[in-house]
Parts: sequence; C-alpha cells; structure tokens
Amino acid sequence: MYHVPVLLQESIEALSVKKDGVYLDCTLGGGSHSDAILSRGGKVIGIDRDEDAIIECTKRLSVYGDRCKIFRANFKDADDILAEENIRLSGAIMDLGISSHQIDTAERGMSFRFDAPLDMRMDRRQMLTAEIVVNEYTEDGLIKLLYEFGEEKFAKRIARNIVSAREKRPIHTTGELSAIVRSSVPANIPIPERRTFQAIRIEVNNELRGLDKALKDIFSYLISGARMCVITFHSLEDRIVKQTFNLLSTDCICDKSLPVCVCGHKAEGKVFKKIRPSKEEIERNSRSASATLRIIEKF
Repeated sequence: MYHVPVLLQESIEALSVKKDGVYLDCTLGGGSHSDAILSRGGKVIGIDRDEDAIIECTKRLSVYGDRCKIFRANFKDADDILAEENIRLSGAIMDLGISSHQIDTAERGMSFRFDAPLDMRMDRRQMLTAEIVVNEYTEDGLIKLLYEFGEEKFAKRIARNIVSAREKRPIHTTGELSAIVRSSVPANIPIPERRTFQAIRIEVNNELRGLDKALKDIFSYLISGARMCVITFHSLEDRIVKQTFNLLSTDCICDKSLPVCVCGHKAEGKVFKKIRPSKEEIERNSRSASATLRIIEKF
C-alpha cells in the first residue's frame, strides 16, 4: 500500500461528508482520505507537492472523473487555488507529517533505517536538501534548528560533531549522519537519530513556517457548519494547530489586564475534543502512536 492512513475513520466521520459537497484534501498522500470522501458522494480538490503522490492519486482517483481535481502544490498555496476555482468548502482535511511511501522509499533519504543520499525533500523540484543543510549551515544554525525543530537536548554536541566530521570530508548519506548522531549522545538514548532527522526534514520542507496562516486561509473558505480536520504527528505542529484553532474559536483576545475589550475579535467556530488513535490502530500501525486529530467547525 502506498500510504497507511492514520485516524481515517475518525476524520471522515468528523467531516460528515455531504453529497456534492466540495472538500479540500490538503495532503493527498496515497489518496485514502479523498477516496473515502468521493465514495460518499463528495467532490474533492486535492493538493500535494510530492510528484509521486500526484501520480498515485491521479491513477487511484481517476474512477471518480471530474468530481476530483488534483493540483501539485503546497497546501500553503491553497488560498490561490481556491480563489481561482471560486468555490466554498463543505470541509477540509489536512494530514501533516510524512507518508509511509516517503519513509519507506530509501532514496528519499527521509529515514535513518536506510543508508541513502541525504535528500528529505517532499518536493524534489526545490533546491534545498538535507545534504545542503548538514554541510553548509553554520554550527550555530544547526544548533538552532536541532533545538527548535527537534527539541534535541544534545543539539550542541551533535552540531559540533557534524561540523567536525564535514571538515574532513562532506557528509553525503543518512548512514553517515546517523553514525555522527549516535556518537554524540549517550548509548542508552532510544532511537537517537529521530529528533535530528525530524529537525532537518522540517527545515528542508519548511513545514512549520506559515502553517498558522494556511489554516486560517483554508478556514475562511468553509461554509457555515463545515469542519476542518487536522492530523498532527509531533508537538511542534500540534501546538500551532491548537493555538490557531483556539484563536478562531475565541471572542476577546485582549490582554486580560484591560478592563474592557478593545480588540473586537469574535469567535468564528467551535473546537471539538482532540482524538487519539485507538489501541487497536496503534497495534496495527505503530506509526499512528503519536498522531492527534483536531477538529474545528465554522459557525
């Protein structure tokens, strides 16, 4: 299977798909969410920046004809696409993180399980790669991204050892980077590469910058009663989604020390309780263990 979707049933139930309603799938991946929406009578605008995903979904979803329109783009450009299409949305789904296909395709360089070129790009048209980050960022720059995007407490040691290693010869592969990370942290740290690889991948793909704006942009296209469902996989992106949804569902956002409201901000929706994968799903797919589904409904 191209991609094993997480919280699929829960997210589709939350969308409450209406016949002929238009739904935005911000991260097509293998097309499971879009397939589920289309099979229930909805229409889909699908976006993904990964060419492999576009090829897979064009083939998989072709049976639905013109009820599904696919765009190769970053979901942060959804505002432009939706404005051009001149439509309002009955719902939106966003499945953040990386796909099973991206993880399991060695040459993509996303995983430390394979010794492969340091790539990590979701969109292979772009110039920035993990190899450039590892070999050209300053030591301070590496420390900053490992702290901010990996929440890595051994960031200084890892960055120092990366710089030391690349002074001898460039670092070209995931295996080389993995060895440097392992030599930089205590031996009892489980899966020591995870935070470093996450941080570099987030930097390469610019995953967090502009996420809040994209959520607000897409929310603005929802009709009354429509829902946006977002699946996150780590605390950094989940924090952004939570804060954005809280802002959209809150009236006054003034400093609490002020005696009266002066901001005039009005809530535009209501937030539902977050949903986590069931024990059964985690047993079937261990990659789902860190997932969180957040839902907001527009007034």
